[in-house]
Amino acid sequence: MELSSARFKALAVTAGFSLWFFIISSATGLFSFEVFTIFVAILISITQIFAFKLSKALDIFALINTKVFLGILFIFVVSLYGVFFKVLCIDLLRLKKQSSSYWLDIDKIKQSTIFKQY
Repeated sequence: MELSSARFKALAVTAGFSLWFFIISSATGLFSFEVFTIFVAILISITQIFAFKLSKALDIFALINTKVFLGILFIFVVSLYGVFFKVLCIDLLRLKKQSSSYWLDIDKIKQSTIFKQY
């Protein structure tokens, strides 16, 4: 973001603010498309007008917003994997002995089936 123009930073910050506005208002049940449109229009106009004066602040906000969003996304993806593995009864570490396991048991392999390859 440091090499981007001030106007692009303003658009990126507007998109970030709009995303958080949408997430928070939807979570609280107060989302309205009309209010969202007005919020985005006011935010675009303010950030574009003051883009050059707020360039450093926009850069800092974009960095913080990216870290927070990616952190939440990482936590969400990891928890989805946990839920899917729990629902599908997948034991990645093979901590429990399962009869339907596709891993070979060393005790069940007979010596007569092992041949030297050299």
